[in-house]
Amino acid sequence: MHFDFLVLNIFGTFAVQKIFIVEENQIVNQTEGLTEQQAGAHDDFDWSVDKRNVSAYSQAEQDEMEKLYDSTFKDITESELLVGQIVGKTKTDVIINIGFKSDGLVSLNEFRDLDEVKIGDEVEVMVVEKEDRNGHLHLSRRQARQSRAWLKIVDFYKTGEVVTGTITSKTKGGLIVDVYGLETFLPGSQIDVKPVTDYDQYVGKTMDFKVVKINEAIRNAVVSHKALIESDIEQQRSEIIGKLEKGQVLEGTVKNVTDFGAFIDLGGVDGLLYITDISWGRISHPSEVLQNGQSLNVVVLDFDDEKKRISLGLKQLTAHPWESLSDDVQEGAKVKGKVVNIEDYGAFLEIMPGVEGLVHVSEITWSSQPINAKEFFNMNDEYEAVVVTLDKDERKMSLSIKQLTEDPWDTIENKFPMDSRHKGTVKNITPYGVFVELETGIGGMIHISDLSWIKRYNHPNEFTKVGDEIDVVILSIDKETRKLALGHKQLEEDPWNTFETVFPIGSTHEGQVTKRDEKGAIVQLQYGLEAFAPARHLRKEDGNNVEVDETLPFVIIEFDRNDKRIMVSHSRIWEKAKADEKDAARKEAAAETEQTKKAVKNVQSKVEKATLGDLGALAELKEKMKKAEDDK
Repeated sequence: MHFDFLVLNIFGTFAVQKIFIVEENQIVNQTEGLTEQQAGAHDDFDWSVDKRNVSAYSQAEQDEMEKLYDSTFKDITESELLVGQIVGKTKTDVIINIGFKSDGLVSLNEFRDLDEVKIGDEVEVMVVEKEDRNGHLHLSRRQARQSRAWLKIVDFYKTGEVVTGTITSKTKGGLIVDVYGLETFLPGSQIDVKPVTDYDQYVGKTMDFKVVKINEAIRNAVVSHKALIESDIEQQRSEIIGKLEKGQVLEGTVKNVTDFGAFIDLGGVDGLLYITDISWGRISHPSEVLQNGQSLNVVVLDFDDEKKRISLGLKQLTAHPWESLSDDVQEGAKVKGKVVNIEDYGAFLEIMPGVEGLVHVSEITWSSQPINAKEFFNMNDEYEAVVVTLDKDERKMSLSIKQLTEDPWDTIENKFPMDSRHKGTVKNITPYGVFVELETGIGGMIHISDLSWIKRYNHPNEFTKVGDEIDVVILSIDKETRKLALGHKQLEEDPWNTFETVFPIGSTHEGQVTKRDEKGAIVQLQYGLEAFAPARHLRKEDGNNVEVDETLPFVIIEFDRNDKRIMVSHSRIWEKAKADEKDAARKEAAAETEQTKKAVKNVQSKVEKATLGDLGALAELKEKMKKAEDDK
C-alpha cells in the first residue's frame, strides 16, 4: 500500500491531485481542484513537453516550482508531536492527514484503547520518520501517547499532583502500572502502609498514585500509592492532634499489642498505651488485658504537637484502688497477697489489684542471719502477712511474715539451754565460721576454732558444706543481739589431756608428710593428730629433704597443750644416732687407754733393774701410751 502526489501543469495553472492506491488498486478519492475550463483549455499548450510528458523547464524554473509546491505544506521534524485528522482506514491501518506532502499510516493496534475509530476524528501522533525506506511518512500514535505521558509524569513529579493508573501486571519486587500509556514501576513496599504479600490481588485495578522518582535518561518512573495514604493519614493526624486536650476521653481500637504496651487507633492517628497505664495492678504482658481489634475508651494523658506523639491511659478511667481500700485493711490485720516484684531489700505483695505492700528482708524471719529475698521468694507465690504500717495518703504499706508467729527468742533458754546438743543445717560458710540453722528463726555460728580438737582448717569449707546436717553444742546465748555461739568439737572430750602422755618430748613416732611449704611441713601422726616440722628439721641423712607423702620417723621436740600445738623433727633422728655413735667410740678409746696405763704400772713395779731389753720394751710401751693420748 502506498500513496503519491502528482503535480499537473496545464496551461500555466497548477492543480493538485491526490491519488490513493489501496488494496486491489481501487481509487478511493477523486481528482480535486480541476475546473472544467482548465481541463479543456489548449490555447496555452506548451509544445516543449516531450512524449514522456516531461517539461523541458530550465533548472531555475524547476527549483522555483518545487519551492512553490513545498510552501503549500507543513514543515515537520522527526519526533515532533502533531495533531492529525483521520481521513481513511483499512482492515489493518488508519490513514491520517497531518498537512504534509503525503498522508501517514498508523496501525489499528495502536487504537485498541478506543472503542471506535471514526473518519474525521483528530488524534495526536508522533513523526517517527519523514520518509522510511519505502518513501512513506511514518507516524505513531503509541509513541505520541508515551511521549505526552512522560511529559505529564515529569510535570506531576515536579508539582506533586496525583496521577491515575491501571496495574497491568506483576513483576519482581512490585507491579507495573500503566499511566497515560507509559509503563511505570510500583515497588511492593509502596503499595500500602501495611506489608503486602499477595501482589496478584492488585492486577487490573485502577488506583491513584504519586510519582516519587523519575529517570530522564531512560524515561523510567517510580510511583507510590502508600505516599497518598500516608499523606491522608498525616492530614487526619494533624486535624485530630489539633483538637486534642489532656484528660479527653476518646474511643479507639487496639491496633497492635507489644511487650511494652499497645498502639491504639484513634480514627486516623495512633496513640500509645504503655503497659504501666493499662491496669492499676501489675501485669507481665499487655496481652493479658488487651487483644488486637478490641474497642475501648482511653484518656489522653499527654501529647506532643511536634513529634506527633500521643500518650494514652486506660487505668485512669477508674478510681485508684487505694481510694476504695477496705476498712478491714489496717495495722495489725492479717492479709494475703501475691508476690509481684522481688528486690534485694524485700518483696512486694499485691493484696488487691493496685494495692501492694513491702515485706522487708528483716520481716521475713526472726533469725538474725541475713536473708536474700530473691532466694526466699518466688514470683506469683502467695503469702500471708501482718500489716505493720499503713499510709493511705502516701499509698504505702509495710508487711511482716515473721510476726505471724511468736518470737522464739523470748523463750530461747527453754528449748535451747546451755550445753544442750542439737542437730542443725549449714546455711552459710564464711572464712571465720559456719552458720547453722537449728529451726526457723533460730541459728548460730560455729567458729572455725571450734570445729575440731586436733585438726586445723584453713577454711571451714574443708570441714563441711552448705546444706549438710551437723551436730552442735550450745556454748552461749545472747538474747539482746539474738546470737548463739555453737561448738562441734565440744561434742567430745578434749583429747589433749591424753596426748600429753602419748606424745612426750623426745619420743619418736611414725608420721606422714601431708603438706609442705617454705616454712615447713604438716605431719600426720597417729590418732589423727597433726604436727608441724620446721623446714630445718626436714633434712634426711643423705642430704635430701623430706617430700610430701613420705612416711618417716619423727621425734617430738615441742608439746603445747594450751595452744594445741606439737612440733616434730626428722633430722634429730639421725643426728642423735650419729652423736650416740661418736660418744660410744670416745668411751671405747678411753677404756683402752686406761687399761694400757694399768699395764705399764704393773710392768714398772716388777722391774728391779733396767736392762737394754727391758728398756726397749719400756720404750715401746711408752710409744703406745703416747699414741693413745693423741687419739683422744
